[in-house]
Amino acid sequence: MFDSVLVANRGEIAVRVFRTLRRLGIRSVAVHTDADAGARHVRDADEALRIPSYLDIDAVIAAARASGAAAVHPGYGFLAENTAFAQACADAGLVFIGPPASAIEAMGDKIRAKQTVAAAGVPVVPGRDEPGLSDAELEAAALEVGLPVLLKPSAGGGGKGMRLVRDAADLPDAIASARREARGSFGDDTLLAERFVENPRHIEIQVFADARGNAVHLGERECSLQRRHQKIVEEAPSPLLDEASRARMGAAAVAAAQAVGYVGAGTVEYIVSADRPDEFFFMEMNTRLQVEHPVTELVTGLDLVELQLRVAAGEPLPFAQDDVRLDGHAIEARVYAEDPARGFLPTGGTVLALDEPEGVRVDSGLDVGTEVGGSYDPMLAKVIVHGADRTEALHRLDRALAGYQLLGVPTNVAFLRALLKHPSVASGDLDTGLVERALDELTSDGAVPPEVLAAAALDRMLALEPADDDPWAVPDGWRPGAHAWTPWIITPSGGEPVEVRVQGRAASARVAIGDGEPVAASLSGSTLTYGARTVSFTAARDGRTLWLGRGGRAWALAEHVRAEGGAASAASGDGVLRSPMPGTVLAVKVGEGDRVDEGQPLVVVEAMKMEHTVTAPRAGVVAQLPARAGAQVALDAVLAVIEEA
Repeated sequence: MFDSVLVANRGEIAVRVFRTLRRLGIRSVAVHTDADAGARHVRDADEALRIPSYLDIDAVIAAARASGAAAVHPGYGFLAENTAFAQACADAGLVFIGPPASAIEAMGDKIRAKQTVAAAGVPVVPGRDEPGLSDAELEAAALEVGLPVLLKPSAGGGGKGMRLVRDAADLPDAIASARREARGSFGDDTLLAERFVENPRHIEIQVFADARGNAVHLGERECSLQRRHQKIVEEAPSPLLDEASRARMGAAAVAAAQAVGYVGAGTVEYIVSADRPDEFFFMEMNTRLQVEHPVTELVTGLDLVELQLRVAAGEPLPFAQDDVRLDGHAIEARVYAEDPARGFLPTGGTVLALDEPEGVRVDSGLDVGTEVGGSYDPMLAKVIVHGADRTEALHRLDRALAGYQLLGVPTNVAFLRALLKHPSVASGDLDTGLVERALDELTSDGAVPPEVLAAAALDRMLALEPADDDPWAVPDGWRPGAHAWTPWIITPSGGEPVEVRVQGRAASARVAIGDGEPVAASLSGSTLTYGARTVSFTAARDGRTLWLGRGGRAWALAEHVRAEGGAASAASGDGVLRSPMPGTVLAVKVGEGDRVDEGQPLVVVEAMKMEHTVTAPRAGVVAQLPARAGAQVALDAVLAVIEEA
């Protein structure tokens, strides 16, 4: 076994690999960029070295040599499936904890991968995958395969460059668009055409192989719950498969791995029609550890990182296929820094408070104080549970997410809870289009509850109250014989200002929200009594913003400014353009004083390689224009102000 291992990654996967290294008594080495100098994975390692980029192969190799590491674990993402990196490790005398460079190369090109596994007898989606097809040839191939057809880049994944075409008239534009995106994302605009499987389910098989010719599969994972072709919730085993289907798909996955001389952990991904579960088709092979590997660990009792290390060190697999047993059911939910109600746009900020649920597995790279920006993938953590059966696992995951509280960075936790309660998810009737179809329903509960607004107003009152009982020092307009009403304006992030009036002290008050009737309320610490209900919040303050969290939801409440004239309309946000995500301003299309029409594109913001165009909310004149091309902006930062002409 190795004395020391460098992990060429960051965040939750680096922390997770370090956990196994620590248990095995292996010295751990981290790498980090300047932006990650204070990150948790740096503190969790025995040693850490600075590199300019996680994609800098020479820098990573140099760090491994300087630290005395004998092997490199790539995690996932970044260089994990980079043939040149695997070869560079070998050339430097370092063990790459992954498959041979030749296997990465064979499976990294979708066209070559399909041809390779088809020759090994693995079913593939009907289509045309000859390299070098012209636009005209690709259009003809698509019609030959039959509509609907899926255009896919040969060189990449993650949904980038994929186009679903149902009408022949849309083919030319779809081909041109897919090529542009593929070229921009992967530097290669080669496309292939595949038959689109209706009501598709995404099911993958975990395989493991050693250098001595032994290969097994560890069952399947259902990954059909996705947004923008990215997984959100994964589970093992799949509610669709029976033992016979599992055995057939597993045997085909092992054959695919053996066809390329695979060594280590790999995942063979299939597409399966929900209407015809007896049919499955190879999509691709991920030549690395998967994000969702914990669900396989929980149902098999195996540590997949330990297996990776032992196989890379030349040890044989310690078990055969007949020894693999699946126990119970495991489900994982990915916590992302994103806003589902805004089309899953990435968010950001500083982690002000973090309360992770106990009694379940949480893979996380977060700490209080962690800065979440737009430079890296928005996944923050994974919450993973195990139950005796699927029903129990779903219930445990919902309760775990209810206990997951992160303040300072908007996340998708409330959306995940709504998704788990969807009838189709509860029944196991899944497909990859479910989230998109149900998105409006899953994000409809966006209103700020009255108790949250009441707690925010009382928190502001409490902060200004004196320690003694001097009535003349109470900031509530007290007069002899009665307390006057004190009006406040509370502005939830992304929402409209709300007037909240308070009469009395925070410990014993009446609160009226908007035009509503007064309700008896009191606040003690972070516990609020509002009418007949008593609820507790997680709370944190960031300058003039109060964050409150409860049940997996979080609310950012802007500075509670005393109402002017007692009307919230005076602070209305009409005409104010705010950034929908933290990122970089790519373009400003207007100048101060310009007249604009409602819906006119004004500013383009980019984050995590996603562009978002912000448009004018109404016709008028650009009165203020803080946005500047190239500038960094925070979530909800003011980009422009439009006033009536």
